[in-house]
Amino acid sequence: MGIVTAVTGATRGLGRGIAREFASKGATVVVTGRNEADLAQVAGEIEQRGGTPINIACDHSDDESVASAFARIKAEAGGIDILVNNAAAVHAMDLIAPGPFWEKPLHLVDMIDVGLRSNYVAAWHAAPVMAAAGKGLIASISFYGAVSYFHGAAYGAAKAGTDKMMADMAVDLAPHGVAAISYWPGFILTDAVRAMPLEMLPPDMREDLPNWETPEFTGRVLHALYSAPDLMSLSGQALIGAELGQRLGVKDTDGKQPISYREAMGAPHMPFTPVSGEQA
Repeated sequence: MGIVTAVTGATRGLGRGIAREFASKGATVVVTGRNEADLAQVAGEIEQRGGTPINIACDHSDDESVASAFARIKAEAGGIDILVNNAAAVHAMDLIAPGPFWEKPLHLVDMIDVGLRSNYVAAWHAAPVMAAAGKGLIASISFYGAVSYFHGAAYGAAKAGTDKMMADMAVDLAPHGVAAISYWPGFILTDAVRAMPLEMLPPDMREDLPNWETPEFTGRVLHALYSAPDLMSLSGQALIGAELGQRLGVKDTDGKQPISYREAMGAPHMPFTPVSGEQA
């Protein structure tokens, strides 16, 4: 069966690319999302790339729906090796609109429910399965907005909360051989961005586009991380995908080494240190 990887919110964007990449490694890939037609399309892409799909319609704002999804994963896949928490409630146009948080729609706070809270719920279901197996990786997608202003208060709270949550989960999971990290991708060349005519993109975006990562790159890095002998020494940390890729010798699908935005985005330098002595 290969590695069993669950990717939440995998019907588009980063999650969809992660699912495709794990499929290319021969994994069983569980994908969740609310739209069954989109899930069927992702399942087809997984099969085309050599993976085994399990597509599950799931509303990550509904705890019962999530519980049902993980019960099905356990029944059909027998376990779970990697959980990628990617589901998020992103009202994109309102999020990037100018102005202070109180002048934007209140629904932007949904990111704390489907994003931060939903990561907790999914991990709560996955953790005992992984702990029983004595190995696993829970990776929650975060971003530089955890430590610098990016898209405002709701976004920053969701990302900073995710980083702290994964750090604390790592402490609980360490005695069981299970790792938990926050993963910061770069700017992502999603299917939607690829489909946009270049003239529609802002000049600064067009200029930086060659540096953008494919969504598959994140899948490549997480797959390599799971197999890395020093996985547990990195548990509990917020890891920049580009830097982790360089550390693990992973390049993007086009052969480039993605760049870190640590300096540009004002992220502090964080050493690679173990969570506790139990992990050393």
